[in-house]
Amino acid sequence: MKQNDTDPLDRLIKITTIAWLFLLLLASFITYNALSMILEEFRNIIFLRFLMFLNQTLLLINIVALLWRILLIKYQYQCVAIQKEEDLPEITVVVPAYNEGKGVLETIQSLVYSNYPESKLHIIAIDDGSHDDTWECLTEAQKRWGEKICILRFSENQGKRCALYHGFKRSKGDVLVTVDSDSILDQDSLRYLVSPFQNARVGAVAGNVRILNRKEGFIPRMLDVSFAYSFEFIRASQSCVNAVMCTPGALSAYRKDIVMLVLEEWLHQKFLGQKATIGEDRAMTNFILRAGYHVSFQSKATVYTKVPIKYTKLCKMFLRWARSNIRETLVMTAFAFKKFRSTPASGMRVNLLLHWTTLTFLQILRLQTILYFFISPYIFGVHLFLGAAIISLFPAIVYWLKYHNSNGFWAFPYGIFWILSLSWITPYAMLTPYKNSWMTRDLDKAQK
Repeated sequence: MKQNDTDPLDRLIKITTIAWLFLLLLASFITYNALSMILEEFRNIIFLRFLMFLNQTLLLINIVALLWRILLIKYQYQCVAIQKEEDLPEITVVVPAYNEGKGVLETIQSLVYSNYPESKLHIIAIDDGSHDDTWECLTEAQKRWGEKICILRFSENQGKRCALYHGFKRSKGDVLVTVDSDSILDQDSLRYLVSPFQNARVGAVAGNVRILNRKEGFIPRMLDVSFAYSFEFIRASQSCVNAVMCTPGALSAYRKDIVMLVLEEWLHQKFLGQKATIGEDRAMTNFILRAGYHVSFQSKATVYTKVPIKYTKLCKMFLRWARSNIRETLVMTAFAFKKFRSTPASGMRVNLLLHWTTLTFLQILRLQTILYFFISPYIFGVHLFLGAAIISLFPAIVYWLKYHNSNGFWAFPYGIFWILSLSWITPYAMLTPYKNSWMTRDLDKAQK
């Protein structure tokens, strides 16, 4: 699914972004002296001086962390080569579906036609109480491909975690693979995904998630760059320390024998006394890590998945992820600083501490930004957006280096979009981590 950069909207955003960056740099140069005078006055106020010190400290931490990750990827990360056909494990791919319609049929087709030995590939698809024609599509899939496809149907919606549980219980082989029902795999993705299991220490593998509906609007185009940075840079660097923090539901693989040991605990997991119905992928990753196994990332195990095209749907997706992130970060903290595996875990601990820094001190700095903005909207507004542009530069560079495509320019409008429209999500999730409501799986697919 190679993308080109000749789309009119892509060209427009590049021209607009270049013009905006030029004006932003000009405005920041004009307001530099005024900003320096205001900051000098702030140094005379103890509270503001402390915030400035905190800001500088966090900036230094993030620069060091960025350099560390760059070095890890440059000198250590390598996608594991595909195993020989006779060495590939027997696998079961579990596909939970809810109101997915014909999309699930396309997902199953991409699995059936993937370049994986037919005798070693089993597919289980579960209709999680859909109200549309999902079941009819699953029935059609079974007619087309016969016993290769096992289909299950719940009379009522029970949630993705429960659907995966029943799929895992009926699985065959040594490796379990999860695939979202609105996703399409490259032909060699399954081969790449399971090849790291030749290392006995690997307990789970994360696939590389790309955007399937990229050309359906501004949001998918921006997320295309964000996802590339999240997977090709962040998860790749985490893989270098053998501890990817989240295996995505869109495409991940797990050793079956480990999953079976924690399956009941995973199904009945609770948070603050309530049954956990979100973050099943992050939770399973934690269980694998806690058991002492490595979690890797395979950049060539590519899956293309659909993302929301409307703001409200995007907020629901991000809020679900943010709440899950907070919950499972607490879970990881409970075992990360103990002797939970025989191999080194210092890299994972560093990533965890960096994660906590983002969740805590960064929220304080957001309050600082609001305070500064009210003091001088124009001066601090200019430099706020300049900071966003500098931060956005890194995802844009990663995108260009990986895909040799200038569509990474979408990182710059995404930086502004995040500040103006999405920066509230993490603070709100921190105040409401116990909630399971406002999920994306109850959306009307036609509105997605």
